[in-house]
Amino acid sequence: MFDDNGSFLLAMLEFFIFVAWLVCLFWIFGDLFRSRDLGGLGKTLWTLFLIFLPTLGALVYLIARGGGMAERAMAAQAQAQQRQDAYIRSVAAPASATEEISRAKQLLDSGAISAAEFEHLKARALGTANTTPVAS
Repeated sequence: MFDDNGSFLLAMLEFFIFVAWLVCLFWIFGDLFRSRDLGGLGKTLWTLFLIFLPTLGALVYLIARGGGMAERAMAAQAQAQQRQDAYIRSVAAPASATEEISRAKQLLDSGAISAAEFEHLKARALGTANTTPVAS
């Protein structure tokens, strides 16, 4: 297949260029569908252009819209970070004593816990109970 080292190196270079081109297309498609300033028709036309004339389409896309690719990627990352931070705060934030007592009252009203368990949860929420659970 490879008759000398030069043809092997040329094949490796061609493979590298092909993989780089694929990565570039994935970045372009990611940016295209992440973009909020393009409507459905614009995204469809760019997609068709990239599918049927991929090399020319990628070059034209990078010239026409390449300047905003970094800003759109950073905005998407910042938005994802904000959503993650909000989720972590909602899960990790300790509930106030009134919220814990109201949840315990709902459990008591539904019959899921006994009155003794409710008193234990209420005392724990207020910080006045020992940490041993009530046996039922």
